[in-house]
Amino acid sequence: QRSSAEHAEVEPFRRRYMKRTVFTAEQDHFREACRAFVQRHMTPHLDRWDEAGIVDRELFLRAGELGVLGLGIPEQYGGGGTADYRFNAVFMEEACAASAMTAALGIATHADVVVPYFVTYGTDRQHQRWLPGLASGDLVGAIAMTEPGTGSDLAAISTRATRHGDQYMLTGSKTFISNAFNADVVIVVCRTGADASPQRSLSLLVVDTDTPGFQRGRNLDKIGQRLVRQRRFQLR
Repeated sequence: QRSSAEHAEVEPFRRRYMKRTVFTAEQDHFREACRAFVQRHMTPHLDRWDEAGIVDRELFLRAGELGVLGLGIPEQYGGGGTADYRFNAVFMEEACAASAMTAALGIATHADVVVPYFVTYGTDRQHQRWLPGLASGDLVGAIAMTEPGTGSDLAAISTRATRHGDQYMLTGSKTFISNAFNADVVIVVCRTGADASPQRSLSLLVVDTDTPGFQRGRNLDKIGQRLVRQRRFQLR
């Protein structure tokens, strides 16, 4: 993590870039907004966040105002309504140029990984329930795949959901979950059947983190990316 005093070196470095033609004029304009956002809402706080080991929850609200959280969310739900990933790339480029990558990874997890699942696979009712909050930053999203002892091998996961009427009972644990500290909604990968093939009978369930039985474990100590605060989840 570069100290705050070194951020002034970014602009001379930026001027040495080659001229690129991959981005549109609209995306270049968006870049200017992202650059101003990073300079105003991220770089002044990097040292404090690094010491605390976590970014402020308010960062997601400010990112929601910028529009970066819901670029792929339909406009009717408060999103940007675009499937052009270059907008997402622009934001991360500006964060990386200012040495704020680790502070931006929580936003990227939310916008680039979690939101597409809701948009692509959610029902109209689910869209109405969750997309506005995910776009505004009132809701922070996470996805729980990795399990203790299995890593990211989804064929080996043991977390299971059993149907009880119109609800599911989840049992299991997840680990190394990005955005775990701030998350309000979590997509949980689990087993919902008994197919002999381990690659089958897998489902995605959305869990509100205030659901009874949902427990956040301790923060996990890591060698790097300390601002991507990761924890275990226990589901009972």
